Amino acid sequence: MESSEKEKKVLVVDDEKDMLLLLRKVMIRKCGCAVRTAQSGDEALILAESWGPEVVLTDLKMPGMDGLEFLRRLIRFDPTITTIIMTGFGTIEMAVQAIKEGAYDFFEKPFDNDQIVHAVSRAIERTMLLRENLQLQHRLTAQQNVVSGFVGRSRKMTEVLDLLRRLAPSRATVLIRGESGTGKELAARALHAMSKRSKMPMITVNCPALPEHILESELFGYKKGAFTGADRDKEGLFLKANGSTILLDEIADIPVSVQTKLLRVLQEKEIQPLGQTKTYEVDVRVLASTNQDLEKKIAMGEFREDLFYRLNVMTVTMPSLAEMVNDIPLLAQHFLEFYSREHDRLDLELVPEALQCLMRRPWKGNVRELENVINRAVLLTDNQQITPADLVSDDIAACTGDAEIKEQHCFLHLPYKMAKEEVLNFFATTYLKNALITSRGNVSAAARSCGMERQAFQRLMRRHGLRSSDFRS
Repeated sequence: MESSEKEKKVLVVDDEKDMLLLLRKVMIRKCGCAVRTAQSGDEALILAESWGPEVVLTDLKMPGMDGLEFLRRLIRFDPTITTIIMTGFGTIEMAVQAIKEGAYDFFEKPFDNDQIVHAVSRAIERTMLLRENLQLQHRLTAQQNVVSGFVGRSRKMTEVLDLLRRLAPSRATVLIRGESGTGKELAARALHAMSKRSKMPMITVNCPALPEHILESELFGYKKGAFTGADRDKEGLFLKANGSTILLDEIADIPVSVQTKLLRVLQEKEIQPLGQTKTYEVDVRVLASTNQDLEKKIAMGEFREDLFYRLNVMTVTMPSLAEMVNDIPLLAQHFLEFYSREHDRLDLELVPEALQCLMRRPWKGNVRELENVINRAVLLTDNQQITPADLVSDDIAACTGDAEIKEQHCFLHLPYKMAKEEVLNFFATTYLKNALITSRGNVSAAARSCGMERQAFQRLMRRHGLRSSDFRS
């Protein structure tokens, strides 16, 4: 069977022809994979190099090169290929050694076909993630969509970057909206960096951080004696930004009295310092950002409608991380490389399961929260590989959608047999829930994704008290 572009490729290696025929038939019928077979390790290496399979199923005991040596050579050639070991009676120790040397899983002959089909499906996912991860590492230094610190290839991010490029050369006021942690200040810096004003520094004002009377004097400046403590003239931030760009960060929190004076700056392009009658013309490009609902604040009388329209000349809405899930591996790799250098941990890598975890969990804090999670993992992990366990208990719970995982350590105080039973029950429940969440309560689809018959999946659901109707929302 020749492979099409979309088919995943499985190479089966065994010196028994009957086993090759059986596995070829099972893989094609149940996995929909392209399958090629080899009867020796030497033949398999040649096929692997020319064909590039995602998964290799190999026996351990073969004439000539055994499965263990074949595994070592295969990993040296392409470490992204996922290898599953098949072993006969008496070779379990070798299988364990193979796992230590990089094999993904092993099965003792005779094995259940459904189990090995499920293992191959999971192995294909692992290989795809590993290869995607490697591609992302190479793209980070040369990818076209990195603009002034932005990392992303999703449609939403591409649209935002295109809009920023088009707005950057103009003098238009821009309102940047979006949830907390979506990179609004980064967007403002990108606009400034790509503008003709980039030779001068951009002035950033954190509006909520300053009390009303201080904010007004900081923005517009004051004359000596304008108020108690004004013992000298002070140049305001608008004057400092003359010829450059000013970012009013979280503008929704500016008091109404300051909004009135800000409106004058936008309308007349001039400022009047406190305690002076003289005005000064300024050439300042104004950028404003907010994560709040300005229209709602206008309705409540907390934000001037005329100021809103002056600010809202052009709007850039930053996408949430939920809107660009496919960018999460790229962002995670970007932050991993950055914090690996910062913490002198250059040997670290994210395992595919960790990437899957990051892509499944909700991100209320968006990119900033993702960055913090990676930073913490780089700093605290004791291993070379970052796994879901390194994302701390709250994050693991978020990945699975099951807060009870936070209690996993309660098993440790139980007797061994009881603890083992608790852990297995917990794993089964979490595994089934994840499959049902992914399929939105479709039992047939969930069973297929787990490599199980529908009836067997339903029996497990009943055993663990799960109902498909609870997952259909």
